[in-house]
Amino acid sequence: MDGTGILDEALERLHRTGPERLGRLSNHAPMAVEALASHGQAGGVHRWLDRYSAKLEEFPSGTAPVTAADWRDALGDLRRLADWIAFFGREVAERPWRDVLGQWWPRLLPGMYGGSTHPVIRVGHAVRTLLAGEETAPRLGELAQGLGYWAARHRPVTGLGVLPVRADTADAALDAVPPLAERTGGFPDRLARVTAVPVWADDVRDPQAARQRLADLVRAATHRYATHGHGEETMLVHAATAPNAVLRTLPALPEALWLPSLRAAWVASAAVTAMYAPDAPVPWSPPGGIAPREIVQLALAHGDEHVIKLTDTAMDVVDERAMAAALRCIELSEPLS
Repeated sequence: MDGTGILDEALERLHRTGPERLGRLSNHAPMAVEALASHGQAGGVHRWLDRYSAKLEEFPSGTAPVTAADWRDALGDLRRLADWIAFFGREVAERPWRDVLGQWWPRLLPGMYGGSTHPVIRVGHAVRTLLAGEETAPRLGELAQGLGYWAARHRPVTGLGVLPVRADTADAALDAVPPLAERTGGFPDRLARVTAVPVWADDVRDPQAARQRLADLVRAATHRYATHGHGEETMLVHAATAPNAVLRTLPALPEALWLPSLRAAWVASAAVTAMYAPDAPVPWSPPGGIAPREIVQLALAHGDEHVIKLTDTAMDVVDERAMAAALRCIELSEPLS
């Protein structure tokens, strides 16, 4: 983790901007700069932010404070975005951040599908930073931003059935996810068409086993991008990065929350797979002699925020096919100008 102070500077810079732009597109910069700093690229963070700055909007205005008495009425109300962020800012200033996270994680987890899963991903990056380094004001503020964004974009998935297919491995489970018959429209439209997912990991009862299954899912989804990423080069990134955000958060949560976290992450990964799957896979090519650090540098030079985030997840998996997935994402994606 960056020890130069650059990450804190970048977060302070970004906290003057909003979590979204154009009313629907997420601000990926806090996630991307944390990923870059985590992989030894802090020196390129501010230059990358200069390139990304055209995608940033001003921080939104608040309406009325969210309180412990009325928070349920404000949940999922995007108009209360600034109010929610202010609420969590007060929470992490007054209480240990792990206590805040442990209280709100089960409240927010059912709605992790809002905002195309970006809020939980942002929380995962913030938690990794706090676990790895000092609990500075900008890093605590980033957790508050992520939790507030999640609360405002909270969107549960209800009435989801299970398909009569039982898979023994994460790879087989993702292979068993049927593509949507109609793969048009944006994330909310497609999500509404997902009615069932295969049975997977429902037999897990032990928290440590749940953590291992979640790691297996992250690996499988990352590997799958190497052969299926062309279905939608941007959105299919989230099939891997959303469960990885949950996996990164587990060490900061009570073990009692690990099993429901696994199940929510599986639904998210399976849903994204169904929503954006291509008609057929393509072969993947080994990355040759390119070292992981070089792939991170290539991702930074390319600049696309989803390339950076998938590369970050691939570095957690760190095997040959994961490296191939990161290179495939670089190949498929439009560079940041």
